[in-house]
Amino acid sequence: MSADETFVAALSASVSRRFGPGARVEGLQRLSGGASQELWAFDVETPDGWRELILRRNPGGTVKRENAAGMETEARLIELARATGAPVPEVVHVFAPEEALGSGFLMTRIPGETLARRILRDPEYAEARPRLAWQMGAAAARIHQIDPASAGPLRVSTIESSLDGAYALYRANGGRRPVVEWAFRWLRENRPAREAEPKVVHGDMRTGNIIVGPEGLRAVLDWEVVHLGDPLYDLGWICTPSWRFGEIDRPAGGFGAREELWAGYESVSGQPVDRDRARFWEVMSTLRWGLSCAMMACEFQAGERSVEKAAIGRRASETEIDLLSMLAPPGGRPLV
Repeated sequence: MSADETFVAALSASVSRRFGPGARVEGLQRLSGGASQELWAFDVETPDGWRELILRRNPGGTVKRENAAGMETEARLIELARATGAPVPEVVHVFAPEEALGSGFLMTRIPGETLARRILRDPEYAEARPRLAWQMGAAAARIHQIDPASAGPLRVSTIESSLDGAYALYRANGGRRPVVEWAFRWLRENRPAREAEPKVVHGDMRTGNIIVGPEGLRAVLDWEVVHLGDPLYDLGWICTPSWRFGEIDRPAGGFGAREELWAGYESVSGQPVDRDRARFWEVMSTLRWGLSCAMMACEFQAGERSVEKAAIGRRASETEIDLLSMLAPPGGRPLV
């Protein structure tokens, strides 16, 4: 039996156990989304009707990223977020070791668009775009309502550990770069005076990791870097210039203003957004993404010849332009 046949047989057996004898898999197909995890779409015929599902799992059943939370943790946090009212899929099954499917889970398949180019430009989403910044802020606030005590073991991130981790990544990948050195100095000089109360932070909430319909936000995806930390990290990450996909004058994900994002957040949290703290995390997020791009470039040059690493690696210079626009804009007014 080939590897593909083994996988299909294991999935069919798992579906039969979950949905009852006679349940069968139809239309199984590998999806192109998911840079570090496997995604499969399929339908299941059950005695109660058809279910449209997504399988998400670690390739080969092992975690490939050191900071990844793990499939079981992702599934647990998605369900906790769903309980707060956050827009997320429903997790319907988490694989057990004896199912021979590796580490992963099944969730409901939510129709809609994930491609940023279409969300930000296609006429079909013209009415959704003015709503998305507010909706993203509200969704982030609901995620931050998860009780950390119920979240289980999670990586903890502080301002200091974020700065130290970013600097270690910088020194490990390439020579010194003046713009990056300047950004680190700005961050240390403008760091918030105190740490925030740790909340459950999604960690990668942005355009490209959401499902959108004509009416707006339908689901927040990709929970692999969920952790405990400053909740305004999520708001800063959403505003990273690279996640605007060319719509640079719309800081919140390429579809809205920061003020709209903050208003959505405040409407759910009941707390005002600290603008200075949010800006700190926006600069930190831009720097961190640039360092990740540089890491990809170094890995490509070292022999890991993937198209993804080459394409992402070349964007390191773009993030330096973004940082200059943030920290040294002409006339003193930030461009981004």
